[in-house]
Amino acid sequence: MEPVLFYGVPHGCSFGSIVALEWLGQPYRLHRIDMMAKRSGTFAKVNPLGQTPAMITSDGGTLTESLAILHNIAARGLDKGLGFVQGSKEFDQLNWMLSYLHTSLHSDLGYGWNAFKLDDSDTLGRDMLRKMAREKAAKDYAFLQGVLDNSEWLAGDSKTVADAYFIGIARWGEDLGLFDIAKEFPGIHRHMAKLEADPAVIFAHAIEDEAPATSSGGFLGHSTLQDLDVRLAA
Repeated sequence: MEPVLFYGVPHGCSFGSIVALEWLGQPYRLHRIDMMAKRSGTFAKVNPLGQTPAMITSDGGTLTESLAILHNIAARGLDKGLGFVQGSKEFDQLNWMLSYLHTSLHSDLGYGWNAFKLDDSDTLGRDMLRKMAREKAAKDYAFLQGVLDNSEWLAGDSKTVADAYFIGIARWGEDLGLFDIAKEFPGIHRHMAKLEADPAVIFAHAIEDEAPATSSGGFLGHSTLQDLDVRLAA
């Protein structure tokens, strides 16, 4: 059966997995998770930690964590250039870039999201976390801008799952009000603008916003909880 991706809103990092699935072009379904609401028991069977993205794979197994899911998609899209054969130099470069995006950019911008978890009265704590997010993420954006100064894409000669993951998290710098990316990191802004014009990214935004969405890939619709319960019980 087709895989099902559990994606989180608002503005989850699972955005990149939707983009990658669209680029892949193979049949898939989605299930929406409101990260501000109580998680269902069904989702707990897929990821007991309650985090997105998560995936029910085509063979009925479960897979969690963005890097694992993106590598799964990339391995099915070698003919499209979404990934590379494991053991090759190109695979190592892609794996390194995905790891950098996750362990550095994602984690450093995470300080900014954590600021919202503090009590409204804790202005000192909020300011400290936002300061840490800006200082750390500024170094990440600058580094990635240097990569893009010498290459059209983040890994390899064409778009890969690294670019899909990037567009899902790079936007957080402005979501959090930390940066004016166009002014401070014009190279990052150019890459984001190029990706924002891609039909898969436009589709992923529409999915997040619950707006009319036209798939250029293999999207078969959203799975209900009842559908998923039957699938997981099989």
